[in-house]
Amino acid sequence: MNKSRLKKNSALAAMVVAAVGGFEGLRLNAYPDPATKGPPWTVCYGSTHGVKRGDSHSLAECKAMLVKDLEIYANGIERCVTAPLPDARYVALVSFAYNVGPGAACKSSVVRLINQGRTRQGCDALLKWNRAAGIVFPGLTNRRKKERVLCLAGLK
Repeated sequence: MNKSRLKKNSALAAMVVAAVGGFEGLRLNAYPDPATKGPPWTVCYGSTHGVKRGDSHSLAECKAMLVKDLEIYANGIERCVTAPLPDARYVALVSFAYNVGPGAACKSSVVRLINQGRTRQGCDALLKWNRAAGIVFPGLTNRRKKERVLCLAGLK
């Protein structure tokens, strides 16, 4: 696997960790998905990979898990976004992919529009992704608004 921009740029990695960590929050004990009230179980900074009811982690384990997980999502975004990505837009798209999954992010109108050079419309399309299990979540609405601001940063 190629090294992502996160591995090559520690300042950018810190930006992504701060953004995603802030959006996801930290919970050391596994909890059910807020939308389904069950699977997928989530722990630490929103990690769902192999998480089971009753799982518990230390802060150090959670931080390591976040860094490892972010590499997966960053690589996904780097594979499907062909347009230039300034750092703030990169942070927004990695955060988006972390939340919805790289497959959904890469197939989204967000990425399609950005790849077409319609960056403003692509960033605006983030706002449509505020539902889980068909329910609008205020936390997702707020997250998408903040990701949109990052996505639009530096755009004239």
